[in-house]
Amino acid sequence: MGSLSRKELDALVEDATVDCYNEDEQLSGLYTMIEDNLALPFTTQVLGVEVTVRKVDLRGWRIVAICHRGRERQAIAILDLPLPDPPPGGSEWIEAYRHWGG
Repeated sequence: MGSLSRKELDALVEDATVDCYNEDEQLSGLYTMIEDNLALPFTTQVLGVEVTVRKVDLRGWRIVAICHRGRERQAIAILDLPLPDPPPGGSEWIEAYRHWGG
């Protein structure tokens, strides 16, 4: 992450939040862009264990990745999720979400 300029991140956030009136709607707009654009599923490492991210969800005031390993499932805040190298397509929206909240 970190490959986009502030101007590029501002443009992504603007695209996601153009018709939003408050922070709730802005968060929903960013969630929608992540959900629509993040290439799922993908695998990554969480605490040294390989997991598969199959979906994202909006829970309260945060966007989470739903990680699977066998029968186990765990929601991890998407901003805390280590992305693989190279990152999946659409991960620029995660970067935009981080920029918006930062």
